[in-house]
Amino acid sequence: MTELRNRSDLGEFERAVAETGDPELPGRGKEGGRHLERTFSFDPRDFPEPNSRQEIWRFAALPRLRSLFAGPDADGEVAYSWSSNAPVEVVSIDDARVDTVHTPFDRVSAFARQKSTTAVVITIDGAVEPVTLTGKGSGGVAYGHLVIDAKPHSHGTVVLDHVGSATYADNVEIRVGDGASLTVVTIQDWDDDTVHVGSSTSLVGRDAKLRHINVSFGGNAVRLTPLVKFTSPGGDAEMLGLFFADAGQHIDNRLLIDHTVPNCKSRVNYRGALQGDGARSVWTGDVIIHPEAANTDTYEVNRNLLLTDGARADSVPNLEILTGEVVGAGHASATGRFDDEQVFYLQARGIPADQARRLIVRGFFADVIERIAVPEIVERLLATVDRELESTVA
Repeated sequence: MTELRNRSDLGEFERAVAETGDPELPGRGKEGGRHLERTFSFDPRDFPEPNSRQEIWRFAALPRLRSLFAGPDADGEVAYSWSSNAPVEVVSIDDARVDTVHTPFDRVSAFARQKSTTAVVITIDGAVEPVTLTGKGSGGVAYGHLVIDAKPHSHGTVVLDHVGSATYADNVEIRVGDGASLTVVTIQDWDDDTVHVGSSTSLVGRDAKLRHINVSFGGNAVRLTPLVKFTSPGGDAEMLGLFFADAGQHIDNRLLIDHTVPNCKSRVNYRGALQGDGARSVWTGDVIIHPEAANTDTYEVNRNLLLTDGARADSVPNLEILTGEVVGAGHASATGRFDDEQVFYLQARGIPADQARRLIVRGFFADVIERIAVPEIVERLLATVDRELESTVA
């Protein structure tokens, strides 16, 4: 695999602006702000029509997502269900608990907020057993809004499981109170025709711990944009992800970790496997360390495994460091082909080729899967990986 460590493309970008005089090159908005800055607004009119010249949409599957850019009225639904004893309720979108964390930062997110009429609120208070919500799409355009509120010093796990078919845009707000520990697992196991554009904002309190795990296997085009902010020192965010793209699928993960307070920690680890003609993944990891965020400790890594010819993975780590007082700040990115020598090594010890490939890919994903604290979810994900590998061209 080819690996890049501790390298930022900001210098190259700034040189391009100086040479061309074009302030709208990919990576910079009309205002000429810093490379990773975003616009925040509830009004869709504050966001221009997405195009590939805008940094936030540069690698997106724009033709597939275009049906959501105008905010069409909903003619379908993604209906969530949960166990009767789960701490979940459905409230009006105007409830006081909504919009306390997330402000839309792109056009689709703003339309999703505008078009939603209700919100699903999950409250974690004290020590709570894992809570699973299953969102099933029934076809057509749908919008959603979810709020996860982990009260101070609480402990819990929330699983958001998406299945069925839809053209879906949603917003998720996550608040992790002071001293709380929260794991959020979001699974995209959609049917092959689904388009999903999801935005989320997580607010991590003093000495609080967030573990956020994105898992994407299904869908035609899936684009997820998690944003993490810290409110007080001692916050710790671990952003994990795994994805498996088949022929024709486009899976896009774009993260932003925004360090604005001192003495906080963030770790990002996303891993993806791709197989089949036209399989495409995009991982963009943006981290900003503001001048006031002294003693920040951050590291992000993305690894991609190409199982067949015709697959493509784009990996774009970005660091914007505005203070010299950091504990650590780095990134690594690697993309490579499946290692046939590893298969040969296992075959030489009596392991059949198909089992050898399964073991190698399972090991590749192990760092992420082992952190999911729900056994039935782990078993399901491993079974899905095995099923995907059954169709891999040898």
